[in-house]
Amino acid sequence: MSLFSTTEIHVPDSVISYRTEFATGLSCRISPFRGTRGINTGAAPPSYNYEDPTCPFCRSRIFSSTRGFSDGDWITKGESVTFPNLYPFADRHTVTVITEAHMVESFTSDQLSDALIGSAQSLQDYPGYPSIHWNFLPSAGASLLHPHLQGIADRKPASLCKLYLEASARTASGDYWEIVVDEEAGGPRHLFGEEIFWYANPVPIGECEIRGILPIRRIDEFFSLTESLGRDIARIISLYRSFGSYAFNMGIFFQKTCTSGFDGMCAFCTMIARINPNSGSISDSAFMERICREPVVMTLPEDICKKAGL
Repeated sequence: MSLFSTTEIHVPDSVISYRTEFATGLSCRISPFRGTRGINTGAAPPSYNYEDPTCPFCRSRIFSSTRGFSDGDWITKGESVTFPNLYPFADRHTVTVITEAHMVESFTSDQLSDALIGSAQSLQDYPGYPSIHWNFLPSAGASLLHPHLQGIADRKPASLCKLYLEASARTASGDYWEIVVDEEAGGPRHLFGEEIFWYANPVPIGECEIRGILPIRRIDEFFSLTESLGRDIARIISLYRSFGSYAFNMGIFFQKTCTSGFDGMCAFCTMIARINPNSGSISDSAFMERICREPVVMTLPEDICKKAGL
């Protein structure tokens, strides 16, 4: 049983693979020859330093440059600090600063687990669809270099999540991911994982997309998995770096909060590698565009004519 279609065309010096996922209609084209152009040059890590005098997320400034939640407090767990986003684009939008240091050479599983817990705590009582995201480095859409997660929640699921919720609703077992695991287990795209099933998505939404299927559905069930997930994410980051890629995006999607029973998809995590930072790579394409597949814009269409003076 195949979960996607493939059409190959031959072009000079290469073969292009067009792929479409049956359950969602998502499609991509894969051109290995394009990778020989050297467009992802400068595979060098960012400079590692503990403090940046201009960074609002460094520990000496974080509690004065950000605001707490309605009770006046921040959520702290290990090194992580979580607070409301001052520039939100979701009904609930929070930020979790992962490390005390402005930039670290590598992330420990504890640092990632603690940050995931803090982000989840900031979303768990929202009666809608929560998700946790990460833009790492400016070329992946990070406006600040200091590593941080973003948690969002809305009454409606993000577009990517919605596609798999609908696929699960059409699946006899009630979970499309069960079919994916059966298809991918032991195959050429299965990477690792027992508690969390990780594989290279055959119809990727971005470069080197790696997906993990979590054995839970809702964010209130998430806390027992953060240690395993933190360890696995650190492993994937190391894998990307071995490929020469330092920047990435990540998204973790959950079923609707407070949903009873076992209807709907399992939670899942997806990560994609991004081009390394360089003088021309700053982009407005980040996790909402590349993972959620919903663009974030800053101008109302109705205001464009006014600004143009028309």
